[in-house]
Amino acid sequence: MPLNPFVEGFLASPVAKTLMELLELSPAEARPRLAEMGKFMPKGPEVARVNDLFIEGPLGDIPIRCYWPEGRGTFPIYVFFHGGGFTVGNLNSMDWECRGLAVAIGCLVVSVDYRHAPEFKFPAAPEDAYAAVQWVAAHAAELQGDPDRLVVGGVSAGANLAAVVALMARDRGTPAIRFQVLVVPVTSTDVDTPSSREYGEGFGLSRKMMEKTWVHYLNDPQEGQNPYVSPLLAPSLAGLPPTFILTAEFDPLRDSGQAYAERLRREGVQVAYQCNPGMVHFMPSLACAQEIALQLRPAFES
Repeated sequence: MPLNPFVEGFLASPVAKTLMELLELSPAEARPRLAEMGKFMPKGPEVARVNDLFIEGPLGDIPIRCYWPEGRGTFPIYVFFHGGGFTVGNLNSMDWECRGLAVAIGCLVVSVDYRHAPEFKFPAAPEDAYAAVQWVAAHAAELQGDPDRLVVGGVSAGANLAAVVALMARDRGTPAIRFQVLVVPVTSTDVDTPSSREYGEGFGLSRKMMEKTWVHYLNDPQEGQNPYVSPLLAPSLAGLPPTFILTAEFDPLRDSGQAYAERLRREGVQVAYQCNPGMVHFMPSLACAQEIALQLRPAFES
């Protein structure tokens, strides 16, 4: 299928050109400029309440932001991890998506601002992410959340962290995670898949960017074999929660996400896999929230 016309227009726009130029900078140089660009992102739908908190993590405080939907009672909980190649992004960068999820699903969304590389290399980010999910499960009642309906999810590098947290929770025995949602996920350090060769230049995310990401994130390339870096390489995926994986047709990471879905399914995990035709890596939209909601409603009702 050809590129979506809207996506094609976006890739040719000055905004996309500026974004690609910024991503060529060092993380320290790119962060303030990306934050400035983020002010022009669309504001997501209104929610009932938003609150910023700091919680304790293994390396110090972790900022989180909670979004409550309209309504009363106890809400399902969606712990969300933003994208940004493990190096950039913050609580503001995907605020619009968190609002969309809270409204579409009718859940409490907790967005986690984990530590970034290269200042904090692996395993700082996944340990922050895991600590945040543990904290949310332990404090669910005071957040009006239901710990028995706890979901982890994220986009790109954030989807990697969601997958890793699900593995950590299984391996460490807590907390109980009901579902995982992985949007355009990174599931291994392999940048030589067919999709990365075909779409690794000219479609937003490039192979060069992916290679730089791993240099920033890892202490040593051999850490790429660690399942908490590359969940696709875990010795076993059995016992993981039901999963929804959403990829994009023109994303160099498409094969990474599809391979993870296929392996989960082979090992007995309930999986829904969807590849959005005509789309690229940088184009998850508010429509994704509706697709995620369709997957989660039956899980929350069971």
